[in-house]
Amino acid sequence: MSQIGAPRGRTCSRSPRSRTLRSVATLTSAVLAVTVLAGCSSGDEADEAPAAAQDNAPAARDKVADGGTLRWAVDALPSTLNSFQADADGTTSRIAGAVLPSLYTLDARGRPQRNADYLESAQVVETEPKQVVLYKLNQQAVWSDGREIGAPDFVAQWRALSGRDTAYWTARNSGYERIEKIERGKNDLEVRVTFAKPYSDWKSLFTPLYPKQVMGAPNTFNDGARTTLKATAGPFLLKAIDRKSSTVTLTRNPRWWGQPAKLDSVVLTAVPRADRAAALAAGTLDLAEIDRSTAERIALALRDARAGRNGAQAALAHGPGSSITPSKALKSWALANGSDEEKAAEVQAARTKNQQAIAVYASAQDTLAKYVVRKSLEPAYTQLSLNGESGPLADERVRRAVARAINRQELAESVLKPLGLPAKPPGSHLALAGQAAYADSSDALGSQDTEEARALLADAGWVPGGAVRKPADAGTKAGSEAERKAAEKATGKTADKATGTKEDATKEEAAKEGAQKEGAKAEGATDANKKEGSDTASDEGLYIVGDDKPGERRTVPAPAAGAESATGILAPAPAAARQSAALLARAEALDTGTGSGARAALPVSGTDKGVAGAYAPRGTAAPVTAPDAARALGKDGKALSLRFVLPSGPGSESLRAVGDRIVRMLDAVGIRTEVTKVSDESFFKDHVASGDYDLALYSWPASAFPATDARPIFAKPEPASDGSLLVEQNYSRVGTDRIDQLFDQAAGTLDEEEARELVRQADARIWAAAGSIPLYQRPQLVAAKADLVNAGAWGLAGPRYQDIGFKKAETSKGAERNSRTP
Repeated sequence: MSQIGAPRGRTCSRSPRSRTLRSVATLTSAVLAVTVLAGCSSGDEADEAPAAAQDNAPAARDKVADGGTLRWAVDALPSTLNSFQADADGTTSRIAGAVLPSLYTLDARGRPQRNADYLESAQVVETEPKQVVLYKLNQQAVWSDGREIGAPDFVAQWRALSGRDTAYWTARNSGYERIEKIERGKNDLEVRVTFAKPYSDWKSLFTPLYPKQVMGAPNTFNDGARTTLKATAGPFLLKAIDRKSSTVTLTRNPRWWGQPAKLDSVVLTAVPRADRAAALAAGTLDLAEIDRSTAERIALALRDARAGRNGAQAALAHGPGSSITPSKALKSWALANGSDEEKAAEVQAARTKNQQAIAVYASAQDTLAKYVVRKSLEPAYTQLSLNGESGPLADERVRRAVARAINRQELAESVLKPLGLPAKPPGSHLALAGQAAYADSSDALGSQDTEEARALLADAGWVPGGAVRKPADAGTKAGSEAERKAAEKATGKTADKATGTKEDATKEEAAKEGAQKEGAKAEGATDANKKEGSDTASDEGLYIVGDDKPGERRTVPAPAAGAESATGILAPAPAAARQSAALLARAEALDTGTGSGARAALPVSGTDKGVAGAYAPRGTAAPVTAPDAARALGKDGKALSLRFVLPSGPGSESLRAVGDRIVRMLDAVGIRTEVTKVSDESFFKDHVASGDYDLALYSWPASAFPATDARPIFAKPEPASDGSLLVEQNYSRVGTDRIDQLFDQAAGTLDEEEARELVRQADARIWAAAGSIPLYQRPQLVAAKADLVNAGAWGLAGPRYQDIGFKKAETSKGAERNSRTP
């Protein structure tokens, strides 16, 4: 993944490449540059439609007028025009999509499709001894300077992005570092790319493709391409970047060999999202992504227009004049014309101000009635991130408790249902519904269940009253396996925390050993895969970021239903190993596609007489049944409280509303939260990326290449020399060796179905680790002029720039006229 860019809006970036479905970064307040993914699934899931269809007013090219200028809102002017630099953003990707070659584009299901404008064919022609991909380029494809697109451009881009020359300041080199050599074929239009090791995501490479004039030297790559491009090759040309007017102008490319662009020009205008309602009301934009409140304002204007009500009438019905009753109007007139001159002047000024407000509102409503709202679901999902580096969330049981306390369906409905959009929570971290790799693996963690959440917390030692109860022996570390054994050796006894009975220490040790064997059996672990880093219950378990010994399983005592043990040392929960093994057994069942069988791998409350809740130890009493069940929990004199960081900007109201719902859901199981609202500018950089949070809401895009793009998001953090963690883009700081292995295997196989299955297995493990909880796919709301076609809410696909335009208008005789001016 790319390095962190400046937070800007609503979605985190996977990488700065412009094969992206959209370059959005949605922290629902903090935004980075992004690229979008897609996956693959088997069986019926592969045929599953996207959660929401495109809404972009599709029209045949013969119905689109030639000419006109599209005024398109962007968040900001681009910091760089080089998509492979760390500060590339959404505007960088939008420009690249219009002016540079994209060898593959994404369709409505988010799947990569060969772009015939640039590629006649591209296929793997050899697999042994090395993978070789042969590209045959379109013979008409040329750069804007007249030179044909060919092998020299591929070579220059590979050398710049391979990571071998540190003079190039690249954000990432995923895929390019696997290339061994690039050769010219029969001519420059044939390019043979040989890989040192197999790479399943080879279609992600060389998009966008930059000319050798940009990639050929470090200085042109690092600095030259930040503000200008020496050559381009798309349906549009980059004409000018005007910092004063905050615009980027693209014009039709006269050398374009494909279907010509319908528009004369596209003007990308930087308009902050908070200012877009006013810009639309002023009629200065034709296309803009908007928030819910602006969408509702446009919908109201359209209803008024359909009802035959003009802006002035609308202002009196529901605008600034709606509160003026006949009696108030009469009183106001009387005061304005009364004998009290001072009062009359005051009222006259107020009446003038009110009349001006009515006039402004009326004009705005008349203008907004010329727009429509196009809506779909973004290729991105909002998640709750749980920072597992330290504190209570370092214990996977507490993370799972948080996840089981949250009703994802309720949260999705609260955001999407009022917009008339499908509200099914995502079942995958790595793909979205409609993409080939999509499969619902959420059963690896389980659905909302308040009692199971409480049982998990009790098993982790967080109990009512624990905030004021001090450890019986302050010198004994609760949950320390070594110290527990030492204490047992000294007393020769062990306490059963659930029943209060005492048993022989050797029996307790045998029971513990048996539970570990049962866990290893459920996981299906072998000595071999333990050595390879498999995340089994007895070896790595679910890796907890911040552990001193990643391979050591820690047990945390859960208090008995009654009194503490006579020795004053809390015995560890015998279910700890069995819990991790059972949860991973569920993930394993999902790995193999058994679906409901995964649920059977883990006992559910009420189905196993010896289990109180899915993860509670045998014999444990039902957790927290007192009337005050929702009161705060504690352990060893400390209250259970999590710091929930949220952005405070004007565009983050929806995110904060979701946060409020989550706070109430956590409160219901006894988890207290400390909500901290920070500026949008510091939300991501200073809190999420730096790890200064327990809970946070932000979004990730989906991608057509999850084995490559998603790996840095879920990679196991590694310790740095200074004692900190190298987290790549894994801001939850939760990962396992096995997840990394599955990503590596998926990227290294040329069997597409095998790669998809490995991605699904990785996703099941990610769910089980409970470092992040997908909540809902983000709504995509776009305001567009009513006569603008082939543009709007594209969903999983990307725009086809040459087809965007204004619909041909009809003359009085029914014939079409062929002009459109902004």
